[in-house]
Amino acid sequence: MDRIHEWNELAAQLAVDGIRASTAAGSGHPTSSMSAAHLAAVLFDGHLRLDVADPKSPANDRFVLSKGHASPMFFSVLKAIGAITDDELLSFRKFGSPVEGHPVPRPDMPWVDVATGSLGQGLPIGLGIALAMRMDGLPGRVWVLMGDSEVAEGSVWEAMTNAWHHEVRNLIGILDMNRLGQRGPTMLEWDGEAYARRAESFGWRTILVDGHDVAAIDAAYTEAEDGEGPTLVVAKTEKGHGVSFLANKEGWHGKALSPDEAERAIAELGGVRDLRVIPVPPEPVARPVAGGGTVTLPAYEDRIATRKAFGETLAALAADPQVVALDGEVGNSTHTEDFQKVAPDRYVEMYIAEQAMVGAAVGLQVMGKKPFAATFGAFLTRAYDFVRMAAVSRAHLRLCGSHAGVSIGEDGPSQMALEDLAMMRAVHGSTVLYPADGNSTAKLVAQMADLDGVVYMRTTREATPKLYDAGETFPIGGSKVVRSGPSDRATVVAAGVTVFEALRAADALASEGIDVRVVDCYSVKPIDAATLRTALVETGLVVTVEDHWADGGLGDAVLAALASQGELSGRVVKIGVTGMPGSGTPDELREWAGISAAKIAERVRAGLGA
Repeated sequence: MDRIHEWNELAAQLAVDGIRASTAAGSGHPTSSMSAAHLAAVLFDGHLRLDVADPKSPANDRFVLSKGHASPMFFSVLKAIGAITDDELLSFRKFGSPVEGHPVPRPDMPWVDVATGSLGQGLPIGLGIALAMRMDGLPGRVWVLMGDSEVAEGSVWEAMTNAWHHEVRNLIGILDMNRLGQRGPTMLEWDGEAYARRAESFGWRTILVDGHDVAAIDAAYTEAEDGEGPTLVVAKTEKGHGVSFLANKEGWHGKALSPDEAERAIAELGGVRDLRVIPVPPEPVARPVAGGGTVTLPAYEDRIATRKAFGETLAALAADPQVVALDGEVGNSTHTEDFQKVAPDRYVEMYIAEQAMVGAAVGLQVMGKKPFAATFGAFLTRAYDFVRMAAVSRAHLRLCGSHAGVSIGEDGPSQMALEDLAMMRAVHGSTVLYPADGNSTAKLVAQMADLDGVVYMRTTREATPKLYDAGETFPIGGSKVVRSGPSDRATVVAAGVTVFEALRAADALASEGIDVRVVDCYSVKPIDAATLRTALVETGLVVTVEDHWADGGLGDAVLAALASQGELSGRVVKIGVTGMPGSGTPDELREWAGISAAKIAERVRAGLGA
């Protein structure tokens, strides 16, 4: 079998299997998968270097399916390369299956590096992976398959300009230009020259190709591999290619074929096949060095801004070769510039491109890096979709937001992060930290490096007094009772800058004969529920104070903790989604999450003792 015929047969198999999987599920995006079938066939059977048995090998190339709705095609590829079975393919979108509606990294799906499905994220993530490869001297390339609708996202162009600026030559974007979006034609339809001009204006090399001509695709990929990138392959394709009643037809986006329609489509494509291919094996490489030298944390005796303590501690963590810092052109405010001075080769200036910054951080951690990304807390709201998707990716991400709250002063509300604690608390599995002084900041930043999941630290612009000695410990999930006595009549719970306001208030009240306990909840999530419960029982009144909107921040965290352990325990029961969901039917997922009618009734009966 010659290569042209083999690739065409493989592409037909990918289209057929995508139809079979989505029809079995009763949902999915078969036509979006079919447009990319030839692009994927040539890539996985000729260009992408991959050890299927060791998908996390640093020697491998990396593939990011940015158009995550084309997952039927991707899972069909995994079947073709022997990663999953046909039965697993046909479990697509079933409850409990690793073959989810959009790709998600799981222990039983190690060939997926990041979750996709929220469009415009693949290229920034791919940029981060490519940067990590360069830092470690790895020979791999990063291939990102994008849809034409998603290039309307600004994050794509943020990634393009940063890839050009940082001279990332091992990043290859593949644009599946199939003309049709969700509700009709895309902005540029089949104007490949327009896509090329735009990409070239951002410093990218472009190659235009017929996306169903496998010989032309092979030649384009060969050129893209020459290390002269970054390169964008603009491939003109047809949505639903190969089936007469689907090809370039509107109204089929996100619709599975009925069994009868599937039978007709599969017949047009030449029937079911069972081809197996072996991707190009990578050359062996040495694994990057894990761990590092001795980290000596800074210690503080005088006033210092916690943002400055963050930067100095991050610079100390540079002794670990896996630590990388990224910043959104505010390094002299977040003080990541301190890291840049000691480890410039592991500092990535992302300029005012917060989405690309967080996306690149997700990509860096794919390759084992420990990325810290910093900007003003208010500006992280722009990148929040990347943050929530990082949690879906099971990514280990460290974020720092400086200049938070009304305490930044004269700059005004556009610069004031007043919702950051709420939004970061809402991220699944996140850790949210808000230190009050330099020594607590240093201890918490050091722990951030080894925490799993999304970790967010809020820092303060102004210098704050020393509150703790350098030898004190700050366990995640803990708090500090900074003032207490046997006659306390109330407890003030604060964090960060408001701890000092609380202490001043306690001094004022003490002069009136009113003793007040003060608790520093430096760990906003997880929060120290036991200490809060004790404070409520012993003092009878809890007052929370935060430099943040009253909704969703420290106060709500305290209320939730007291509802679970305090006087409301058993009287107020919160039911909501607590685990990371997968694919399944709505009824299955509501039952799993505990929010179905049956589960609600069960909790009510338990609360009533019935």
